[in-house]
Amino acid sequence: AAQIEGMYVPSLYEVKYHEDGTIESVTPTHSAPALVQKRIVKDLDTMYYPESFVVPSTDIVFDRAMIELFRGCPRGCRFCQAGHTYRPLRTKSKEVLLKQAQAVLKNSGYEEISLSSLSTSDYGELSGLTECMLDYCEPRHISLSLPSLRADSFSAELMERVQKTRKSGLTFACEAGTQRLRDVINKNIREEDVLHACEIAFQGGWNNVKLYFMMGLPTETYEDLDGISDICKKVAYCWRENTPNRARGVRITASASCFVPKPQTPFQWDAQDTLEQFREKQAHLKVVMKTKNVTYNWHDAETSVLEGVIARGDRRQGKAILLAWQRGCKMDGWDQCFDFDKWMQAFRDCGLDPAFYASRQRPMDEVFPWDHIGCGTRKEHLKREWERSREAAITPDCMHQCAGCGASALLKGGKCHV
Repeated sequence: AAQIEGMYVPSLYEVKYHEDGTIESVTPTHSAPALVQKRIVKDLDTMYYPESFVVPSTDIVFDRAMIELFRGCPRGCRFCQAGHTYRPLRTKSKEVLLKQAQAVLKNSGYEEISLSSLSTSDYGELSGLTECMLDYCEPRHISLSLPSLRADSFSAELMERVQKTRKSGLTFACEAGTQRLRDVINKNIREEDVLHACEIAFQGGWNNVKLYFMMGLPTETYEDLDGISDICKKVAYCWRENTPNRARGVRITASASCFVPKPQTPFQWDAQDTLEQFREKQAHLKVVMKTKNVTYNWHDAETSVLEGVIARGDRRQGKAILLAWQRGCKMDGWDQCFDFDKWMQAFRDCGLDPAFYASRQRPMDEVFPWDHIGCGTRKEHLKREWERSREAAITPDCMHQCAGCGASALLKGGKCHV
């Protein structure tokens, strides 16, 4: 199996460790490749798409039809694992998408269809596609939803098209409270973009806006956290200034998740905040988030810390995960079943320090457990992006300028996008 391109057989790789627990080397045996490079579908138009499938008889998460516009993401946000590991960018044609959408709606009976991708509004033919799909959906009372919209590409025309059947809430991922920190993470949107998008929405009659943020991002300060509150205040003021009918009120929800550094991203070297740091920052936001009509939600810090431990784990963690399961750690997605202390004890009983994996800043020359797994993006590119993050330097999205990440090599020398 190891001789098949893209197949990883862990037992054929010998791992040696330094005394401090870091990896000294990963050596392939039995002629296994030194780098296991992922394989990709190069042409999404010819890829299999399930037009008919079993429809559950109970309500499920994302209970709707779904079609994928493109795979990959051109934006290059430095915290986003999917944006790096799903490269290179490959799109489906409008004609194929229309055919697939009509087939899945006819065969499933769903009354909602979602146009899904990591950054849906970056699809080049989005305007024409939504126009054609609405011609099909409106007479059949089928709603069309567009997730992953960006504030800098939001327009009244686009939202009027997709919300004709049902006007739901709008969600914008600001990620950080200040422009400095948004530049650090390469989130190429400005506060003005968010406020302009909200202005368009409020003038169009929307009164439900969700804003997503992260806390614990690299180089974050309490000034950045205060910026989250400031943006929410400005959005609330924007509603008062741009709403023709205030009697309906407004619902602004600000959600702050805990940042988890992920492999194969520029932040894979960075330390995650400790549980105590996350709790201090959450308490601070509770104090400063006092704007009327703004609801503040936060993510459970213990879950995020455990995710941080496992996200950058190595093969030694297998025993700890098995031990935690044997001790009853099951159905952990439900709060009443999650036992953080039991997880931490399982790691300690296996001789592992959770802080070694989560809250440790890694040197740039450290060998990672995933360095021999190739996702297309070169480690040199990730290092370069980490260095640029410390300068708060923006890297343009790859639709406008190639950053030289290396993913285009998976297309045998072809371009990432048309």
